[in-house]
Amino acid sequence: MNNDKQIIFSMVNVSKTYGQKRVLKDIYLSFYYGAKIGIIGLNGSGKSSVLKVIAGLVEPDEGQVVIQPGYTV
Repeated sequence: MNNDKQIIFSMVNVSKTYGQKRVLKDIYLSFYYGAKIGIIGLNGSGKSSVLKVIAGLVEPDEGQVVIQPGYTV
């Protein structure tokens, strides 16, 4: 399989809450090998939380994060 068509990272139905504040709700993302991504949004919309979940610094409260074997974030 050509690597540029292979999904190497996925977030499926991811949600995250800090205290009483839900910052992520039902997030679905998939990245292909070699993809360039950007995350934009208003202040407090959860951009940093998404990046922390992608980096593995924060575990989601719900959903799952899948990184294909042989790849790192």
